[in-house]
Amino acid sequence: MHPPSPDAATTADRPRPQSPRDLFVSFTWLALQGFGGVLAIVQREVVEKKRWLTPDEFLEDWAVAQVLPGPNVVNLAVMIGDRYFGLRGAAAALAGMLTVPLFVILGLAVLYAHFAANPQVAGALRGMGAVAAGLIAATGIKLIPQLRRHPLGFGLCLTLVMVVFAAIALARIPLGWVLIAVGGVACGETWRRIGR
Repeated sequence: MHPPSPDAATTADRPRPQSPRDLFVSFTWLALQGFGGVLAIVQREVVEKKRWLTPDEFLEDWAVAQVLPGPNVVNLAVMIGDRYFGLRGAAAALAGMLTVPLFVILGLAVLYAHFAANPQVAGALRGMGAVAAGLIAATGIKLIPQLRRHPLGFGLCLTLVMVVFAAIALARIPLGWVLIAVGGVACGETWRRIGR
């Protein structure tokens, strides 16, 4: 009988959600913190605080969540729930992301309908857009160190990041086309390098 591998021991010793209820409560708390974008909060909570995922695992799961249909963070929550408790975990994480925030959004929608014409409300919402952009940028910058271990190499990964940014932000090419073109090239080249 062979002793367990170091990776298996590390995975077994790592913190994990205690139950589907733990997933539900954790993702409800994450969703309620996520005004203007949950990604930065999920990365901080799941990777840095709870340590349910390593930075590399988070980056890999986030990449998959990005290309699946539906909201990225919801996809990520379902994947994390499934990783630990299968279908029950996926359902608990999904319910956590959506249940309580749904009631908050309905309440805010009613309030917004009454105050939408107010110029201060419009200004506040524009300010929240800037905050959301900052949160997304900060999370992207935090993920850059993981690219150093990517099979494509750090330089090519940064080149792909710049190509995607230029295509979407400057050339205004639709996200779907950029994803198919640049994502397809990146996946193909990664597959080729791993297969060597």
